[in-house]
Amino acid sequence: MSAQLPEIRRYGTAAVAAAAAAIRAGGIVAVPTETVYGLAADARDSAAVARIYAAKGRPSFNPLIVHVLDLAAAERLAVFDDDARALAARFWPGPLTLVLPLRGQASGGAGVASLVTAGLDTIALRVPAHRAMRALLAASGAPLAAPSANTSNAISPTRAEHVAASLGAAVPLILDDGATEAGVESTIVAGRTILRPGPVTAERLGEVLAVAPGTTAHVSAPGQLATHYAPRKPLRLAAMTADADEWLIGYGAVAGDDTLSATGDPVEAAARLFDALHRADASARARIAVAPVPEAGVGVAINDRLRRAARR
Repeated sequence: MSAQLPEIRRYGTAAVAAAAAAIRAGGIVAVPTETVYGLAADARDSAAVARIYAAKGRPSFNPLIVHVLDLAAAERLAVFDDDARALAARFWPGPLTLVLPLRGQASGGAGVASLVTAGLDTIALRVPAHRAMRALLAASGAPLAAPSANTSNAISPTRAEHVAASLGAAVPLILDDGATEAGVESTIVAGRTILRPGPVTAERLGEVLAVAPGTTAHVSAPGQLATHYAPRKPLRLAAMTADADEWLIGYGAVAGDDTLSATGDPVEAAARLFDALHRADASARARIAVAPVPEAGVGVAINDRLRRAARR
């Protein structure tokens, strides 16, 4: 294996065992979830978590999502109220992250590294549905801190090759289980406030609780930085046509060099979003343009990512 490249192993029993051994030894591995590929480490091991930050070049004030196998494991780390339990019952396993009070020392303590929470008294928790991440959680026996497996502020990875291109030898092992399904990061909810839109839409959340979009004055959960998910090239939004030096990513009736969804399907568009941005960033054109996507359903999450990707 080249010193410049990570080892990429197809999902299977042997690959999961190797990844779990790396986690138990304090290492980091890249693993797919149903949203994007994550860069995982034992959330209880401060040195391992520091390796995530070092590999990504991630600001230390930006907390990490911790992945666990089930609600019982989540309740060992955080304090749940009735609202949180209702959301967990409906949407876990799945692409929903809950920001909850960190379990205090008086009740046994959460045992997670302070780097995971960026020193906050809350923790961001998710029970993933993807077979590879669930297998790694079971085999490693650890709660796994796992932000997206890319350099900080770069385009999120939806394929193993995206991880390898972004992180290179900074990640020793990548579990490859093909393209991710949702294609955008999880929805984040704190109380009844949506901190980050995602695959679990406001409409679906509203079937369980009355929720509303919101912001906080400080970074209290992952994915809240104003500039994020950014390609190297300038990005223009709501483009109906491309200028001569632009690679156009189309949607619906707007055709381009590539398309998020020729039929105007926002779910397909979400799954293709970051893959399309990677192709555009690798093209010979100097700039990128993206056709408008309706601000409804998962389109809210797509536009959230695109607006932050366009900020430079």
